[in-house]
Amino acid sequence: MAALTPEANRAARAMLKWSVRDLAEKAGIAFSTVHRFETTGSATERTKEKIKAAYAAYGVEITNGDYTGVRLLLNRSEGA
Repeated sequence: MAALTPEANRAARAMLKWSVRDLAEKAGIAFSTVHRFETTGSATERTKEKIKAAYAAYGVEITNGDYTGVRLLLNRSEGA
């Protein structure tokens, strides 16, 4: 899985229509931790893994192409 950046994190939250509080709850981390990561880029690798796992559980993957990004994984029954 690709590296998580603050920009990709905000994009993934937007894709799922999650607030910072929603992400914190689903990842099992503090609201202030998510806020700090999005504003400063500072977070432990363990925290980033928890965030990525929360997104993966809802079908969102952090990707790398020329730049970091996100994509929504569709179920095969949904036509993907």
